[in-house]
Amino acid sequence: MKSPQAPDPVATAQAQSQYNQNTAVTQQLLNMTDQVNPWGSVTYSPNGSTSFMGADGKNYTVPRYTQTTTFTPEQQAIFDASQQAETNIANLASEQSAKLQDYLNTPFEFNNQDAEKWAWDLASPRILQQQDRNDALLRTRLINAGLRPGSAGWDAEMQRLTNANSDQLNQLALTGRQQAFSEALATRNQPINEITALLSGSQVSNPASMSSATPQTSVGGVDYSGLVQQNYQNKLAAYQSGMGGLFGLAGSLGSAAIMSDRRLKTEIKRVGTLDNGLPVYSYRYKAGGATHLGLMADEVEKLHPEAVVEGHNGFKAVRYAEAVL
Repeated sequence: MKSPQAPDPVATAQAQSQYNQNTAVTQQLLNMTDQVNPWGSVTYSPNGSTSFMGADGKNYTVPRYTQTTTFTPEQQAIFDASQQAETNIANLASEQSAKLQDYLNTPFEFNNQDAEKWAWDLASPRILQQQDRNDALLRTRLINAGLRPGSAGWDAEMQRLTNANSDQLNQLALTGRQQAFSEALATRNQPINEITALLSGSQVSNPASMSSATPQTSVGGVDYSGLVQQNYQNKLAAYQSGMGGLFGLAGSLGSAAIMSDRRLKTEIKRVGTLDNGLPVYSYRYKAGGATHLGLMADEVEKLHPEAVVEGHNGFKAVRYAEAVL
């Protein structure tokens, strides 16, 4: 028997691709369910088709559909009003952004001296008054302690107070500068922040989808490639079984001959071909018994005449060890 031919992988893949496409289209059609709810409706309508060329070079066509969302009158009014509000904000942002170009062309400036002067004018009167009181209190305390101006103890305490007063005034300048800088920067950024807020409020948003609750149907695909491969494996197993039987018979008989005359057989059916070209048949002997698998003596005689012997009764037998070569 000849070995079954392995399936063509390209043809199998093309067929599997077609089955997959059919499954996808079927699933799409099942899932495109029109809906009606309190907010409106979602409908699907045919919109022509789309063609593409497959890997096999053939053109394939798949249907196209349009999904249409329709609001109820109340929901449509709300949608129109919100769209108008976003349009107004977008227009306002556009107008302000034109002004922003000139605004940003002016560099940000900050004057340290002005900041220090602002802080000094704001807080120095109170601080200087407190420092004068501290000076008077220190002098009184030093005199009561027996220290006089010009003494080492007096000069050391007065120097300590002077340093503390200087540190206090320096801290006033630093704090005032930091506060003034923060306020100036906030003033600078305020127009920019306002326009940014307007722009973020004017972004286009998609209408709310009403199809999320659509029941989704899953269509099982056809495993065409698997079926083809399984069919091939079945044929190959049958072939190997048949060949094993014939060659097993040839090996067990050796040079012995088995009666293979067509005239002795019935229910003859061709089931395959050996690699040497001889047909293989299933049959039963007219005398009865089980179904056998083997050759016909008259056909073997044409290819391997040395493998055919004739008995005293005129019927021919085949030496399978030589016939299957």
